Amino acid sequence: MPLTDTAIRNAKPGEKIIKLSDGGGLQLWVMPNGSKLWNLAYRDLQRKQRKLSFGIYPGVGLADARKKRDEAKALLASGVDPSQQKRIDKLTKAISIATTFRAVAEEYLDKQKREGRAEATVAKNRYLLEQAYPGIGERPISEIQPAEILAILKSLERRGILHAAKRVRGIIGAVFRHAVTHQKADSDPSGFLKGAIVAPKVKHRAAILDPLALGAFIRAVEEFDGQLTTKAALRLLPLVFTRPGELRMAEWREFDLANALWVIPAARTKMRRDHEVPLARQAVAILTELHTLTGRGRLVFPGLRTVERPISENTMNASMRRMGYSNDDVTAHGFRATASTLLNQSGKFSPDAIERALAHQDPDAVRRAYNRGAYWQERVDMAQWWADYLDILRKGGEVIPFASPQQGSR
Repeated sequence: MPLTDTAIRNAKPGEKIIKLSDGGGLQLWVMPNGSKLWNLAYRDLQRKQRKLSFGIYPGVGLADARKKRDEAKALLASGVDPSQQKRIDKLTKAISIATTFRAVAEEYLDKQKREGRAEATVAKNRYLLEQAYPGIGERPISEIQPAEILAILKSLERRGILHAAKRVRGIIGAVFRHAVTHQKADSDPSGFLKGAIVAPKVKHRAAILDPLALGAFIRAVEEFDGQLTTKAALRLLPLVFTRPGELRMAEWREFDLANALWVIPAARTKMRRDHEVPLARQAVAILTELHTLTGRGRLVFPGLRTVERPISENTMNASMRRMGYSNDDVTAHGFRATASTLLNQSGKFSPDAIERALAHQDPDAVRRAYNRGAYWQERVDMAQWWADYLDILRKGGEVIPFASPQQGSR
């Protein structure tokens, strides 16, 4: 007689397993501990007696168990052993979980770490990927369609964050290319979406390019009453014109003040190679003074909350806002454009030496290999000239106009 839900609920355990039949081989096993398990008794293709589990009641109800029985019978009729198919389905699911977009993306981020990519770069890529996870994170990467990615990008576009949308598409593409090279996907569907969203308008980072305005800024920094480490960073940044992240994360072990040298390790540079920065006398003086405050620790510019972390990414920009400079007036990164523009206008130094000082990548591989050791003395002289020039501007001295302006730095 077929089972009913009432009969199943009322079934009591005994000392041994009690098997209640529903017909067609479907059985409910009432275990001595009180649990109730669905099983299908059947003969496989070789006519051997087999058992296939369907789950636990009431998680799997009577109707669901009967449906699973009918599906198993249909497989047998088509020449497929349902137990073997269940193992295949389980393995397929495990492989699918291991190759979801999220799993492959995390694998890609781990690869970046092992390659020595900067922590900030990996963190930024993780943030971008997290914009994609709600939409495609749990989807098998080989099944994701362009329309699914487009939905993510359109959502970002509607929120008005076009730069983020462009970067998200780029990092999604990088994950897919990683998947292709590891045979976890056949192609990169994000490639079909170039131009699918509104292109963001390029906005150059604000920079002070007028010498008189630059002098006024340096004087404002001298009068700034903020945190001493932040003030020191703002004094140093125009002198060394490195990328802000390279300065704020600087460690004392990177400096040789006796020889006026700072070597930024490859792990923290954009081009992933060591970058040597000659230090003018003024820069050495600032660092020597700062060493009395933070020299016992690892970081040159430790934060307020903990000495194990540097000042935050926005600390310098926020301080400049407190000084009265808006985001349209100047940014921390803008001092690279300031130095590039005014050094080129001076006509005193070769463009190659200036580009090397900015740690820009030479597109010519042969020149790039040569330039690593070239222009050093010119760069040393340029660093001192630049520091002396900034002193003149700070003091409000007479400024001799240079040639016509050139474009600034990236």
